[in-house]
Amino acid sequence: MLRPSPAPAPALRSVLAALGSPTAVREARTPALRSAQGPLSPELPLPVHVLDVRDQVTPPGQAPRTRLTGWRFLIRGTDRAVAAADTMLTPDGWSFSHFFEGPYVTATERALLQAEALPATYQPRLLSVPELYMLTLWLHGDTEADGASTSPAPADLLIPLAPAPPGIAAHRPHQVADLLPVLTLRLAPPPLFGTPAPA
Repeated sequence: MLRPSPAPAPALRSVLAALGSPTAVREARTPALRSAQGPLSPELPLPVHVLDVRDQVTPPGQAPRTRLTGWRFLIRGTDRAVAAADTMLTPDGWSFSHFFEGPYVTATERALLQAEALPATYQPRLLSVPELYMLTLWLHGDTEADGASTSPAPADLLIPLAPAPPGIAAHRPHQVADLLPVLTLRLAPPPLFGTPAPA
């Protein structure tokens, strides 16, 4: 079961305004959005966090911190999500950033359905690892937490979205404690020439 945290009202208002703007929709690189029939509505707001493993020194046993970079809304047509809208924090508050479509929209919908079938209740978020071109659905165990809180718990679940990096199965839930060490290892700089590789 999922218990999403509410998006900031200005973020939702900015997406609704963009959907109501023929110019914003027409200029978006989203043919599915432009050709959608019937009403479009922003749904399932998800806070988007970025994990930059390389820039952090994390004490053993603690998850690296993340930073909130935006809120993403799935834009639903009559029967499915046809696109997504991202918002970003500006000096004037939350504002619309852009519309987009592609495999992550479908993969997000699929992962949310997977998460709904799990026995526990989670707060859904998105966690991006830019260095690996990787996006995951982050299922946070504290359903009362503020969506902007920035530290994954070891028992939280991450569901990599398709396309996932080579060697990481898409749509297979992993505990943070199991997946983050794998990501950290992949992001570690290669050993300098002439120095022994770590055991």
